[in-house]
Amino acid sequence: MTFPRYESYKDSGVEWLGQVPAHWSVAPLQKLTDPDRPIMYGIVLPGPDVGEGIPILKGGNVKPSRMNLESAARTTLEIEAPYARARLREGDLVYSIRGSIGDCEPVPAQLEGANITQDVARVAIANGVQSRWARWALLAPEVRDDLASGSLGAAVRGINIFDLKRARLPVPPVPEQIVIAAFLDRETGKIDALVAEQQRLIELLKEKRQAVISHAVTKGLNPCVPLKESGVEWLGAVPAGWRLERGKFLYSKLELEPEAGDGVVTSFRDGQVTLRENRRTDGFTLAILEVGYQRVRKGDLVIHGMDAFAGAIGVSESTGKCTPEYSVLEPVRPGLDNNYFALVLRLMALRDYILVICPSVRERAPRFRYESFKDVVLPVPPHEEQRAILERVASEVARLDELAVEAKRAIDLLHERRTALVSALVTGQIDVREVAGRAA
Repeated sequence: MTFPRYESYKDSGVEWLGQVPAHWSVAPLQKLTDPDRPIMYGIVLPGPDVGEGIPILKGGNVKPSRMNLESAARTTLEIEAPYARARLREGDLVYSIRGSIGDCEPVPAQLEGANITQDVARVAIANGVQSRWARWALLAPEVRDDLASGSLGAAVRGINIFDLKRARLPVPPVPEQIVIAAFLDRETGKIDALVAEQQRLIELLKEKRQAVISHAVTKGLNPCVPLKESGVEWLGAVPAGWRLERGKFLYSKLELEPEAGDGVVTSFRDGQVTLRENRRTDGFTLAILEVGYQRVRKGDLVIHGMDAFAGAIGVSESTGKCTPEYSVLEPVRPGLDNNYFALVLRLMALRDYILVICPSVRERAPRFRYESFKDVVLPVPPHEEQRAILERVASEVARLDELAVEAKRAIDLLHERRTALVSALVTGQIDVREVAGRAA
């Protein structure tokens, strides 16, 4: 659907805003708020959530599904002036100034009287401006980008409250504010529903992908083959013709010296094992002295000792070096396909068996070393069947992954459409008054 433009425009005086409809005005946000309730930060969150007392909204609460009593922390602190002035009223806007900068939501009735932390600002809209309009104006990508460009902070970026107060917003007449806000509520709601459908599809495809892998590596490809009980809880019944053997009779642990020029190989939780530089380098701690590194060769089976419980097990696609926290394995005899056993071990991890058999130095951080692996019972199909299973899995996974890519592409297009729609209406580049009137 195409929409007309307004009859005439004027220069807004704001560089990022450009021209606006001639009958609109432009004003700084602080001029659109209640002078007795100025824009202000909240308080430092006082201690742990005590489960009762005054609700406290944090930056993470500034989401449509998170604006409720259940998600808000609480405190028994008696809040004194000036912080008591930051108490919220129904219809106030809460604006995230740190973390997810620019998220903005109205306060529901159930949070009347709540307070906010210092990563949230209260914006009490008044002076002939509709709160619903002001929310959409603040959510416009141009406004968010303009405010975010001036954000400060090395670790956690944040918006200066004075910049927020000075942020200039377009202001149509009140009847238009109501019409445009209602139109955006309705149309973005439709887009959000379509996005949610695609996100559900992606989750279903992930589940189907794992189900395909799980069934193939534990039950084989012939649905009519007789099964036998493995005696292993996470594995269940397996084809009667398969052997069951402990890890130590299948794989030995390598301890090869690294060579000059070897890059660091990392095993990621999605099962990829590759040179760190092929994925990312941020978020890792680099050792000043390289002590205990071992060589990993392309094609070796690699287990990340500290992250195996989350699926960091796979076949290396690179030659390089890794830390002693890794177990680098090679088959003790022919007929053992590393790619097949990588899938089996990842299934064991995702079924939480590593959490069961390995001690943890902290919550959900078991160390799955070779000593633990040696006694793990694994299924061993004939070599030809291992290869057939891998071919079937690769084919099915590729098909499901392509469907997931298409769904992700649809989500990206919907997000682009949503952003463009909000931008066009908030800046007055299209006129929806007549269309909105017919819809009403």
